[in-house]
Amino acid sequence: MSREPEEQSLFDAPPMGEQERMVEAMLFAATEPMTVTELVKRMPHGCDPAEALAYLRKRYEGRGVHLARVGDAWAFRTAGDLGHLMVREQVETRKLSRAAIETLAIIAYHQPVTRAEIEEIRGVAVSRGTVDQLMEMEWIRFGRRRMTPGRPVTFVVTEGFLDHFGLESARDLPGLKELRSAGLLENRPMPGLDQPRDDDEDEAQSGQSELFED
Repeated sequence: MSREPEEQSLFDAPPMGEQERMVEAMLFAATEPMTVTELVKRMPHGCDPAEALAYLRKRYEGRGVHLARVGDAWAFRTAGDLGHLMVREQVETRKLSRAAIETLAIIAYHQPVTRAEIEEIRGVAVSRGTVDQLMEMEWIRFGRRRMTPGRPVTFVVTEGFLDHFGLESARDLPGLKELRSAGLLENRPMPGLDQPRDDDEDEAQSGQSELFED
């Protein structure tokens, strides 16, 4: 019984070195691992991607990346012992709550100031989470204890706070009139406080807490 002749291509398959380059290029550009079947469909007739993969796998041994089998598919992966180099550090930007902004402003303008004094100026209690957030950001720190009954701890702003806002010292903080002109402060007094005066230096001592708005 005679065998039917195998179908032959009009063109010879590329050399194995060229097939390796093809497979290498496709796997490098692919967003997902590729199977041998997928590689066959993309390569010229007569190519043997399975053999090309075997050569590639051997060629990438000991390199920064290696050819890895993922189920029935193949993909380039970072060498396991170099994974720590791929850790990405990202700066997370978090918006301060209104309570945190008011608390920070009071500390900046009235330091050293106790929690009770902050609450008296704001008119509401200061949550532990608000203080913890500012401490975590290293914008405030503990100051000296007051020589009063209970010796309450005080809060002051840090050098990190001054550096972030481009200030040499707390004395360089803008006056309330400047903040109003910049639209960062409402033209209204805090509850329980007298109407602020026009002089900037006097205003800075008036105990305003809403120095910034969201």
